[in-house]
Amino acid sequence: MTKSVLIEKISEKVGSLTRKQTEIVVETVFDTMKEALSTGDKIEIRGFGNFRLKNRRPRIARNPKTGEKVEVPGKRVLHFKAGKGLREAMNTK
Repeated sequence: MTKSVLIEKISEKVGSLTRKQTEIVVETVFDTMKEALSTGDKIEIRGFGNFRLKNRRPRIARNPKTGEKVEVPGKRVLHFKAGKGLREAMNTK
């Protein structure tokens, strides 16, 4: 599902918001989530799941083409853990 399809579905379901108003709401939610994650906060949406950043340590990897060792710097990666409600919904169909 793309963001535009999500906006369209929400707009249809709510009914009282225009597509443009729904787009603003969805963009605001995503921007707020990005801000929270970038500052190190964890996002917990009950019944859906948790978003948080994990730190990956720097490591030595191997270039599969040449076999040469390559240094991979450490970085933060997004981790999502599905909540109970989402897991159950995924396994009922």
